[in-house]
Amino acid sequence: MDDDRILASFGGFLAMEKGLSGNSVAAYNADLRDFRDFLREKRGRKLPDATRDDILDHLEHLSIKGLEQSSIARKLVSIKVFHRYLFQEKLTPSDITDVMDSPKLWRVLPDFLSVEEVDRLINAFPETAEAPLTVRNRTILEVMYACGLRVSETVGLRLDNILADQEILRVTGKGDKERVVPIASNTLDLLQRYVANVRPLLIKNTPTSVVFLSKNGKPLNRERVWGIVKEAARLAGISKNIHPHTLRHSFASHLLENGADLRIIQEMLGHADIATTQIYTHIDQKKLLATHRRFHPRGG
Repeated sequence: MDDDRILASFGGFLAMEKGLSGNSVAAYNADLRDFRDFLREKRGRKLPDATRDDILDHLEHLSIKGLEQSSIARKLVSIKVFHRYLFQEKLTPSDITDVMDSPKLWRVLPDFLSVEEVDRLINAFPETAEAPLTVRNRTILEVMYACGLRVSETVGLRLDNILADQEILRVTGKGDKERVVPIASNTLDLLQRYVANVRPLLIKNTPTSVVFLSKNGKPLNRERVWGIVKEAARLAGISKNIHPHTLRHSFASHLLENGADLRIIQEMLGHADIATTQIYTHIDQKKLLATHRRFHPRGG
């Protein structure tokens, strides 16, 4: 059975057996058509063949396009109901969504990388490479991890945002709120070499102040950065479900694990609420236990 027939059958199930209104059925189908199109274009797969990573990649893809968390969570609900239906109808051997809890969506996305894994990811594009796009890709990964940037902040970075003498970047985040973030000297050196030696090779006829450019000289878009991160993960042999946000997540986690104050991390990430920062942090439980035993009066 092809995807269109499955979706038609699912719509009938929602209307006849679940008693949903025409508008509700249409909303479910719209969400699932988006997922179907994603699978076709990005994976070359049909709906019943989707994997859990396909679903997570689709949700991250929607986030990159700027959808609100509430809208993405709703789409996950549609996908979950659909996969439950596929399993009940014996169109799939199992329900791959049964462990995916939408209220905890952003605790599932994305996986956390160790320092060693980050090194492998970045080194997938060698520092000694001469190919312009390889240098560009490495620079993007370095900057995103070293500065904890969102993908939208990375593609929106302009030349005048690089304050090299102060070793900071001026970043425009959500709600057009501006903040400054430090950039390590080695990352700054790489960024300056890219700007001086590689970026001029990418520029075409249309002048732009955007830092990261495509091979056609246009400002790089968020989906291309998503593809660069995926390519690096493949080259590095990392099987975790990695997205551009993984580097930002790892930036915060590694700072926290090494003793940085959560409020400082909050400022560098540009979070309005400290609770948001806490979502991105994963502390090694063994380290917590060791700290408790060392410093707490009853920890021995």
